[in-house]
Amino acid sequence: MPKSDQWTSKLGFILAAAGSAIGLGAIWKLPYVAGTSGGGAFFLIFLIFTIFLGLPLLLTEFTIGRKTQHEAITAYRMLAPGTPWYWIGRLGVATSFLLLSFYSVVGGWIVIYLYRSLTEGLAGRGAPEFEALFGETISSPLLAVGAHLVFMIMTILVVQGGVQKGIERFSKIMMPALFVLFLIIVIRSVTLPGAMEGVSFFLMPDFSSVTGEVILYALGQAFFSLSLGVSIMVTYSSYLKSTESLPKSAVSITGLTIFISILAGLAIFPAVFSFGLEPAEGPPLLFIVLPTVFSELPLGGLFFIAFMALLLFATLTSAFSLLEMVVASVTKNDPAKRKKAAWICGLLIFVMGIPSALSYGAMENVLIFGNTVFDGLDFLVSNVMLPLGALLIAVFAPLKIKKDELYEEMQRGSTMRRTIFNIWFVLVKYVTPVAIVLAFINMLVSDV
Repeated sequence: MPKSDQWTSKLGFILAAAGSAIGLGAIWKLPYVAGTSGGGAFFLIFLIFTIFLGLPLLLTEFTIGRKTQHEAITAYRMLAPGTPWYWIGRLGVATSFLLLSFYSVVGGWIVIYLYRSLTEGLAGRGAPEFEALFGETISSPLLAVGAHLVFMIMTILVVQGGVQKGIERFSKIMMPALFVLFLIIVIRSVTLPGAMEGVSFFLMPDFSSVTGEVILYALGQAFFSLSLGVSIMVTYSSYLKSTESLPKSAVSITGLTIFISILAGLAIFPAVFSFGLEPAEGPPLLFIVLPTVFSELPLGGLFFIAFMALLLFATLTSAFSLLEMVVASVTKNDPAKRKKAAWICGLLIFVMGIPSALSYGAMENVLIFGNTVFDGLDFLVSNVMLPLGALLIAVFAPLKIKKDELYEEMQRGSTMRRTIFNIWFVLVKYVTPVAIVLAFINMLVSDV
């Protein structure tokens, strides 16, 4: 593999992979899914799935990618030649394509908010004004589609630069800054009047609201938050040197994701209850609650500008990984083809995302199984395609790679004990597939 297609450091890899995992998965999606799915009970189930299913599966994808040193489709072909298992990679490419098509719409909303925070300020606005502002933003066809295009162009410009000069360089700067600013927001949010009610909602489980659908949502969120089931981490780890510890990297990324998920909940829900908003507000939660919190802070306007800028970059780091997944499958790690492939794939994804951008405006009456195009794609990707991809990866690794070869790859750059490896093997081979299948069955039974 060309040297330019490798991470320059372990930190660069961890921050880029964490950026892919965190992005909007933890900051935007987790709070609103938790808000509509019972709060603390959902979050507890999400944590269990993340630690016992997500972490082992993340390590599995790392092992496949670094062992083959190739993007996902080629990686599965190499490990299972002459079989249809490479379709796992193709499913990952299709999932990345669809996911980025509506994810970039949310990225566009952030672009609009950043622009408005720079030009209009926040003075004198409360929750009702921010709610009206959000409605105006997403219902305007010109604003929604235009911002969607701007976000995709930003993503393309970085991905065309490659791993070191594009993705890694941005991640090293922006992710640490996001962590620091998020801590400031949490401190302010939990000190608002009535904030403890929101903390209780988020951290105290109430299992009376748990249904089969909630369990599947928690499973999908665990995979979404770690970018699993798409084989993105297969592609990312293919750029990783053999001297790096895969187990430590997997634990670090999972830990960062959980940490940011907790911060996101503590930033959002105390403020939701303090300002009398509904936790089940849905996707707009981030765009209504956080501006309201910032408007209550000294120099809140400046803090909000900084946060939106950093949130944009965190969102972009996830978008980079999604587009990289598609581009890598086209270029087969040929740097000469990268720039052209990035633009063609990126613009096709933009076109695919136009109906999602119009879902709350011109196409709000176009419904798929009772959902807008945006919500329909979100459900399909998060609750069907991601768990299905995760199921196939969990079945593939123990079936098509010898156990000793798996252990040998995980041992490179690490001192992983055989006992820990055996626990990982049992979780991936037996627990993960059974849990995913049961979650699907549970949802189907609940809907009957």
